[in-house]
Amino acid sequence: MDYQPILQAIRQEDAPAVLATIASVKGHAYRKTGAAMLFRLQSGSIGSISPGCLEADLLARVPDVWRTGDMRRVDYNMNPDEDAIWGESVGCGGAISVMLEPVRGHLWDCLTEAGRRMERGETTRLIREQRGGLLHYRLESGDAAESASEDPQFPRTLLVPRPPLLLFGAGEDAMPISRLAQEAGFRVIVADWREGLLKRERFPGAELVAGAPEAIIAAAGIRRGGYAVIGSHQAHRDSVMLAELIQLEMAYIGIIGSQRRIQLVVDGLDGSRLAPIHAPAGIRIGAEGPCEIAVSIVAELIAVRSQRRALRAKGGHGSENRRHLFGSWIQQTNGRTQAVARAFAGHYARQPRA
Repeated sequence: MDYQPILQAIRQEDAPAVLATIASVKGHAYRKTGAAMLFRLQSGSIGSISPGCLEADLLARVPDVWRTGDMRRVDYNMNPDEDAIWGESVGCGGAISVMLEPVRGHLWDCLTEAGRRMERGETTRLIREQRGGLLHYRLESGDAAESASEDPQFPRTLLVPRPPLLLFGAGEDAMPISRLAQEAGFRVIVADWREGLLKRERFPGAELVAGAPEAIIAAAGIRRGGYAVIGSHQAHRDSVMLAELIQLEMAYIGIIGSQRRIQLVVDGLDGSRLAPIHAPAGIRIGAEGPCEIAVSIVAELIAVRSQRRALRAKGGHGSENRRHLFGSWIQQTNGRTQAVARAFAGHYARQPRA
C-alpha cells in the first residue's frame, strides 16, 4: 500500500479529512487489511479500498464521523451468496470491516510525523490502542514494528517509503517508464550525464540528477535494496553504472538493449554478483515501442517488489528466490564473465534498439 499521497495531503492541506482503513477481510476482496484511503471534506478523496463498491456509502458517513470526532467501524458483506445488494457489483467480494477515523488531534500528529519520517526513508508503524474506552495512537520504528504483536480489533498500519528507482539514461524510452513507475508507487530518480535531457517537462514528478555514475549514486542516495534500470544506450557508461550498482546489493537491476549490447555491458564484471540483473529488462509480453516496453518493465518491478514484501512478511529476506539472469554464469580464470549461450537465444530476449 502506497501511503505517501495520503500523508502528503494531510501535511500540506491541514483540512478536514477522515481516514478509511480496512481493519479486516474474510474471503476474497479487492484490497487487503491495512489498505486505506483519505476522504477530504472539501476536495475529494485519495486512494481506494474497493473497485467502487464501498466508497459512496463510506463518503455518506464521513461528515458525521468528522462532526462527532469519534472512530466508527462499518462492516460490509459482499459475498454474493449471502448479500444480494453488495455482492452484485462486479469485482466486489468478501466480508470487510472498515474503520473511519477523523484526522485530528493525536492521529493528525502521528500521521504528519510519519510523513516526515517517510521523506527521510524511514519505515514506521501506526499503532492503535484502546485505553479507558478511548482510542490512542503512537508510532513505532521499523525495527520495533517487525516484532510487535497486533490487536485484531485495531490493526497496525505499516507505513513504508516508496522504494527508490534509478533510471540511468534520460532518453525518450525512459519517459514512459518514469511515469508508470511513479503511478505504481516508486520514487523515481532520472539520471544522465547529458544535462540537456534532464528537463522537468520531460520527467514530471521525478527527481533529476546529472553527473557521472559514481556521483549519481551518491547524490540520489541509492543504497541496498533499491531498484535500477540502466538504459543510456552508451555501453561503456552503462557498464560503469552497473559495476557501481552491483556492489550495493540491489533488489533489482534491469538493462535495456539488444542481446549484443547487453553482453558488452556485463562483459568483465564479476558473475557471482549479477543475481539481481534482469536483462533485457521487463517481462516477456512481446512488447514493441517505448510505451509497451515501459509496461513490461514496470510490471517486472512490481513483481519483484511484491515478492520481497511477501518474503519479509514470512520472516525471510528480500534477496531470496531471485531470477538469475542469463540462466547461469561461467566464471573464467581471468575473472571475466560469459553468459551461457542459451540465455541469449532469440526467444528469451526482446530486442529494442541498441
